[in-house]
Amino acid sequence: MSFPVKLNPRQQQVLGATVRYYIATAKPVGSEALLEEFNPRVSSATIRNAMGYLEKAGLLYQPHTSAGRIPSDSGYRLYVDQIVTPSDTQARQVAQTLSEQLNREELSLEALLRSAAQILSTLSGYIALVTLPQSSTAQLKHLQLVQLDPARLMVIVVLDTYETQSTLVDLPFLEEEQLDSDRLDRELQILSNFLNSQLRGRTLSEIATLDWTELGREFDHYATLLQSSLLELNQRRRLSLSTQILINGVAEVLKRQPEFSELQQVQPIVHLLESEQDQLWSLIFESAEPDGSGKRVTVRIGAENPLEPMRSCALVSATYQRGSVPVGSVGMLGPTRMVYENAIAMVEAAADYLSEAISQTT
Repeated sequence: MSFPVKLNPRQQQVLGATVRYYIATAKPVGSEALLEEFNPRVSSATIRNAMGYLEKAGLLYQPHTSAGRIPSDSGYRLYVDQIVTPSDTQARQVAQTLSEQLNREELSLEALLRSAAQILSTLSGYIALVTLPQSSTAQLKHLQLVQLDPARLMVIVVLDTYETQSTLVDLPFLEEEQLDSDRLDRELQILSNFLNSQLRGRTLSEIATLDWTELGREFDHYATLLQSSLLELNQRRRLSLSTQILINGVAEVLKRQPEFSELQQVQPIVHLLESEQDQLWSLIFESAEPDGSGKRVTVRIGAENPLEPMRSCALVSATYQRGSVPVGSVGMLGPTRMVYENAIAMVEAAADYLSEAISQTT
């Protein structure tokens, strides 16, 4: 999102200095407070004039008549779009910490993502949000058909994310004379081997919509049952994943950010994080989709967030990918008085790390 107001270099300097001062102190900013940054190159009158223009443009406002000025959502937006340079130092710190503290070979994918969220929240002081990979891109690693009784079997699916799903299938087409347990076990093992050779590496969405007649006449009588079972697994997993967000840092942000010090301010946010993750998931993952601007990181500030509890917050997010396909997202939630140059760099570095980690699981 871009902002139509165009500032001259001096006005940009004053806006940048005002935002940085307010982020650091959480106190309204007067012209005298900015003199130290510009002195002796700029006079107090020049700073006051620039701040006056920024206020008329809606980028700064006075919370009280006698107070200094603080950035508006529009002021933060212009600051992010035109002034901020992501911190290389913070990006390197996140990348180094993730590499040093996480062992990809020993951790399951969910444990890796959960640990990454914890590290990100600790380093930033904000709430870290990481979504689990989506079923539309998760690929089948192994499928096994297991006989439970003569007329019922279990379909077990292991995905490349090392997630296991299962469902039960009744076999109504079997005649009485076919209810031979040993024979059925052998058939199921042959069928399992055949299906693994044909389906390994495909996504559940692909498998659920396959033309199963192509898998051979010999197994046609299994096709409809297996297709409906895998379709059920795909739909069930999609619904469950939509609410699976790994969240870390809530307690820390409550202690470190004065905006969240009052109960009435923080209760709606905590409720959203705990009880309305379906709404939050959609916002995090969709807001992290590329918008054509070439920027990998999406920043939603204040009123740009469609969810009411987040109107006093900023959300910084980016997708992590398997190859070139976005499969999940990393987000950072904090007050609009966020250190954006750090947050943007940290989220991008974490997304890069997770992209590399998840690509190595295939």
